[in-house]
Amino acid sequence: MSVDHTPEETIPSDRTVRLLDTTLRDGEQAPGVSLSPDEKVDVARSLERAGVSVVEAGSACTGAGERRAISRVTDLDLDARVTSFCRGLERDVDLALECDVDGVHVVVPASDRHVESKVGTSLEDNLATTAELVEYATDHDLWVEVIGEDGSRADLDYLEALGERALEAGADRFCFADTVGHAGPERTATAVARLAELGPVSAHTHDDLGLGVANALAAVSAGADLVHCTVDGLGERAGNVALEEVAIALEHVYGVETVDLEQLYDLAQVVSRATGVQLPPNKAVVGENAFTHESGIHTDGTLKDDKMYEPYPPETVGRERRLALGKHTGRAGVEAALEEHGVEATDDEVAEIATRVTELGDRGRRVTDADLLAIAEDVTGDDRERVVELCDLNATSGGAVPTASVRLDVDGEERVASGTGSGPVDAAVSAVREALGSQADAELESYHVDAVTGGTDAVVTVEVTMVRNDRSVTVARSEADITRASVEAMVDALDRLLASESQPLAPADD
Repeated sequence: MSVDHTPEETIPSDRTVRLLDTTLRDGEQAPGVSLSPDEKVDVARSLERAGVSVVEAGSACTGAGERRAISRVTDLDLDARVTSFCRGLERDVDLALECDVDGVHVVVPASDRHVESKVGTSLEDNLATTAELVEYATDHDLWVEVIGEDGSRADLDYLEALGERALEAGADRFCFADTVGHAGPERTATAVARLAELGPVSAHTHDDLGLGVANALAAVSAGADLVHCTVDGLGERAGNVALEEVAIALEHVYGVETVDLEQLYDLAQVVSRATGVQLPPNKAVVGENAFTHESGIHTDGTLKDDKMYEPYPPETVGRERRLALGKHTGRAGVEAALEEHGVEATDDEVAEIATRVTELGDRGRRVTDADLLAIAEDVTGDDRERVVELCDLNATSGGAVPTASVRLDVDGEERVASGTGSGPVDAAVSAVREALGSQADAELESYHVDAVTGGTDAVVTVEVTMVRNDRSVTVARSEADITRASVEAMVDALDRLLASESQPLAPADD
């Protein structure tokens, strides 16, 4: 990625900085997150595609199941170094060795609070124990990083002594850990600068004060050449510093390359699906709104010059620009959206469509592609013939396996199919796909239950985005039944996608 501005001098562009991902260990410690071995493998493979240098696969001391998961990751034979987290115990190192890892992160207390209150030892004994652990791990041919836990609240003289003792004992590097997200960038820079005089130093920062990225950059500026991160900023409390944010900040601002930026969005999606943690829409780099424009001024400016309201092209991080429709949408945005869907309209018709889009947005609704096209059809008088229409739906979930059957009208032909799934919605979606066949295949890119009203007559709103042949359509449907709302939204989205294709649909596959 080229930097079109003068890089900051605090981090020269020729610096070598690598990223250590701890999503599979520290990220998994976020409340409610538990990754299966298969999910750990999927995430590890995605990290490898992105070019992450070190993958902390877990904490071998957690249990036999965790060790099996770590072993699954080491069996992948990644180019990345695969490691395990260890407490200050030889037994933890032995358990890590059982998993055939390349290295270990030995965490030892650094602050008085952790040395004396948590571990219950003396400062001098802590130094001696650390040296013994390092020697034990290196004697077993392991790459060793010593993490000074709570280093940001440690006495700097003692932290320096701890780092010196670890490196003298043979550790490959010492890590400055802002364990509770306590420090500011000045404190971080001061501590890391002193440690960097001793040897290779890493930085492990948390985001409790919203300073995770600032502290990571301060550490790099002061001499750290390895930054601990998690994908999507997962982790305990407010989370760890986000890998995608550190990577783009280093490359965009300073010209320092760390990973393949084009893989960042796919990586974020893989982790979000595996953990069940949804990405906030305003999340930097990977959030839904990061490259979405609704404001008329911003949309118009972006259409004229794509750099007008974006710091870097969305393609840099594997994204696409999106023009959203709502109360702030101007005429330029509506015209661009109509053009994207192949809808022709006069200047007066575009103005009327834009007015109606604004009115719909004023009611507090998000304006979907289907809303826009319905408005356009009404304004232009162009009645559209449906390609796919839902005629009937039956779904049951009382038995052992949820089942569903659908009856569709496809280009005047009635098609009936059934399906099973993990729930009634999944079963109904399977039935629709069975009825339409592979030639009408489309990817369900997103599925959101946006609103549920209260009371016995509750209404649920389901919004889906479907993609086919590089075109996407978003449709929302509201019904008392979530299964019907889901299927109607999906069928309408497919109808919109298929209507743009000139070839008729082939019969359903046998």
